Amino acid sequence: MSPKHSAPIWATGRRKTSIASVRLVPGGQGKILINSRPVEDYFRGQEGRQLAVLAPLGVVEESKKFDFILKIVGGGPTGQAEAARHAISRALVKVDEKNRKPLRAEGFLTRDARMVERKKSGQPKARKRFQYSKR
Repeated sequence: MSPKHSAPIWATGRRKTSIASVRLVPGGQGKILINSRPVEDYFRGQEGRQLAVLAPLGVVEESKKFDFILKIVGGGPTGQAEAARHAISRALVKVDEKNRKPLRAEGFLTRDARMVERKKSGQPKARKRFQYSKR
């Protein structure tokens, strides 16, 4: 490991209304803590979301040298998992620019900007209309 990575590396990821901040601590064993809990405990019984968080680590082999400490606020479980994946990917690019190409190919560096559409007045939902009655 190069001397420039002796300090922790910070990155932020976003998805829907979730915001994930990650701190990479060099010299770790690849542990991932989300809000002071292991990822398996935080997303208990939700293997798909656990895999979403762990996906960037499978692409970048040198990720086992770091511990990942995440703080996630806002949103629901899916948004939180994908925000964590985005944050971890961005942090791994800060570690080494060589990681950008494989992570970009998997789509982990792209910010998914889709948000819930707001409800309009005079309608029951965002796009649904009340039933039209001619008579």
